[in-house]
Amino acid sequence: MSQRSWRGASPIPGYFTEAKPPKKFSIILFFSSADFLAYDRVSEEFIYPVHRKILLGTAFFALIVPSALADLFPGSGPVVSGKVARLRLGRAAAPKNAPLSVRRAIWAANQLRSKPYRYGGGHKSFDDRGYDCSGTISYVLGAAGLIPSPLSSTEFRSYGERGPGRWITVYAREGHTFAVIAGLRLDTTPFDHYTGKWAPRWQSTDRPPRGFDARHPVGL
Repeated sequence: MSQRSWRGASPIPGYFTEAKPPKKFSIILFFSSADFLAYDRVSEEFIYPVHRKILLGTAFFALIVPSALADLFPGSGPVVSGKVARLRLGRAAAPKNAPLSVRRAIWAANQLRSKPYRYGGGHKSFDDRGYDCSGTISYVLGAAGLIPSPLSSTEFRSYGERGPGRWITVYAREGHTFAVIAGLRLDTTPFDHYTGKWAPRWQSTDRPPRGFDARHPVGL
């Protein structure tokens, strides 16, 4: 808006009286998961009651959703020195030298020890009663802040960057997905000693990656 456009009319021809510019209305949105503050300012004269409701609703949603996810995923857990995770009694200790996102992924995987295998589980939401293979990997990557919503095995084939990662590698093919995180395999099948019972668990043995596409999160 130009300076001339908001000057008031004067009773003396050729002159203008100074008038105050329109007030500004500020909406501030917090996005805790991304650790930044975003805001925008618009003229109050263009904000109608319905617009205020939409903006306030957006702000409320931005505050509540990250909080709900924080309650779902653990923020701490067992740690061990070095760069390799250690497995003890089915529970993994995250390496101290690993990035926080990797440690959170490991601690989240520990939460799944009591969960049963459920086909399609963990696909619609990170929070579910049971998990299948891609639902399991989606859960831990969601806890690490590496994906915003669950992915299928097919989608994991093009996830992130190609090849094994330094800390996290996702192995995906049509119909199955597993991951190796800080040296430990997270899978829904034992592979080496099939017992007929599938469940999201840490596995103590390696699995040959033949036939799988290796992908990893950017930077990890």
